[in-house]
Amino acid sequence: MRKILYMVHQSLDGHIEGPNGEFDWPVMGPELSDYGQELNAGVDVFMYGRVVWEMMSGYWPNAESISTDPHDLRFAPIWRETSKVVVSTTLEKADWNTRVIGKNLVEDVTALKNEPGKDILLNGGSELANTLTGLGLIDEYLIVVHPVLLGGGKSVFVDSDTRIGLRLVDSRTFDGRTVLLRYSRESR
Repeated sequence: MRKILYMVHQSLDGHIEGPNGEFDWPVMGPELSDYGQELNAGVDVFMYGRVVWEMMSGYWPNAESISTDPHDLRFAPIWRETSKVVVSTTLEKADWNTRVIGKNLVEDVTALKNEPGKDILLNGGSELANTLTGLGLIDEYLIVVHPVLLGGGKSVFVDSDTRIGLRLVDSRTFDGRTVLLRYSRESR
């Protein structure tokens, strides 16, 4: 069975965006970018919730005309070529090699995990990740902690009354500034 890997960039105080929704603080240095390339080689589906999908699909199809950042220039063709899944109950269709699922969330995501192929990378956001966490469908958490205190904003994990045991699989420092914490779910 394929695994769902949830990768998210967060501030040291646990937020994925600042108090006004800003996401201008993550820095993709060369080492972190290289790690992202390694991670992308091990997956064949990018998964998004609708909000993150709209952000991604508004940028990556034309990233080369918007950015000169080396990370962006390397990732843009990978994004366009990789299959994508958007989990949404309101979105009907999506472009860029993308299918929409979510009317029957547990069944749809379980079926996706049972398809042949490499692992699935859930990128960013918190709402879909929190829902899938509560359903026991995320297998690994890759949290990239950036050296910034945002002082508020959207938290990575929302309050829950469910305890979920995790096991540290890996930790790394990138570019002398960011730290990756990679956890897997403990056996149930």
